Amino acid sequence: MTIAGKVVLVTGANRGIGQALVEEALRRGAKQVYAGTRQPLAHSDRRVTPLTLDVTDAAQTRAAVERVGSLDILVNNAGLALFDDLSDRATLERHLAVNLFGTYDVTQAFLPLLTRSRGAIVNVLSVAAFAALPVMPAYSVSKAAAFSLSQSLRALLAGRGVGVHAVLAGPVDTDMVRDLDIPKASPESVAQAIFDGVERGEEDIFPDPLSEPMAEGWRIGDAKALERQNATLVAAGPVAS
Repeated sequence: MTIAGKVVLVTGANRGIGQALVEEALRRGAKQVYAGTRQPLAHSDRRVTPLTLDVTDAAQTRAAVERVGSLDILVNNAGLALFDDLSDRATLERHLAVNLFGTYDVTQAFLPLLTRSRGAIVNVLSVAAFAALPVMPAYSVSKAAAFSLSQSLRALLAGRGVGVHAVLAGPVDTDMVRDLDIPKASPESVAQAIFDGVERGEEDIFPDPLSEPMAEGWRIGDAKALERQNATLVAAGPVAS
């Protein structure tokens, strides 16, 4: 899967990693980039088509699907990250609504187009899916759930020719974690590494200096082997709709 000549949709495209992914897709020669944002977005490149898309809004998702004629790569990047202590269920539900169900709903909505193009889904997650960040536990729970969703979709959609990539990122210098006093990668370097991983066909992408050392151990480890073993339980051929 190369980015050149492809149609790409990025959610959460107004800032941070999402904005960097839009620019990186353009730099790699994408034919068209749909930039999904909650607020209207203007862009000088004619290849960019703004989409008003709150991933928790079913009506906006349906409207976005109607505007997109074809799609090769869906990047589920929109996310929520708040500091909490798990004392408020509503905060956990907010994270799940965006990070888990938003990813699920947008994926399901665009799946017919991705099946037609034998395209790819890229879910931007976090190493917090592996080890919870205790100052952001609701975020960590939601990303762990979204990682399990990604693994399940990977097995279930293989028969349709749709690839699923999970991005396990460490801290990135965005508004979400700007107050954390820890080393952070730039959104631009992470966006580049994400598309590098997609073009190399990596199922799990570790796009920054903190996460990258985990890559080899994960890919040859028991947990990944179990994922592959479990995937064989899916019947061969397309999954019934």
